[in-house]
Amino acid sequence: MQFLIRMGIPEMEDLWSKLQSKYRSGTISKKDTSLYKKWGKALKLLSDNPRHPGLRTHDIEELTERYGERVWQSYLENKASGAMRMYWVYGPDQQSITIIGLEPHPEDKKNGAYNRIALSQLPPIE
Repeated sequence: MQFLIRMGIPEMEDLWSKLQSKYRSGTISKKDTSLYKKWGKALKLLSDNPRHPGLRTHDIEELTERYGERVWQSYLENKASGAMRMYWVYGPDQQSITIIGLEPHPEDKKNGAYNRIALSQLPPIE
């Protein structure tokens, strides 16, 4: 089953649209180009198979407890300083995944590192 990828509103949709627009117009920075390509690849893999080994998808218990819904983390990159992570939830329907955050990996897993992760608001259930 292929999943429909939705962007959490409004932050994720805004960020993706800006990156896409700058990339298409050729005005994107080298750093943003790297983010755009890695994120695009991760979104494709996520749509095809959320458990793809390259994504290293796993749930984040601290965020699940905070938001009351199972929150998953997938890798955009690994073994790099500030490696980006994509946070998402299943829904609002069985064929959808909603991206609710894009953040650098918290360096210190102890001392409440995931408490510093700010996720966008979940879209209303349709």
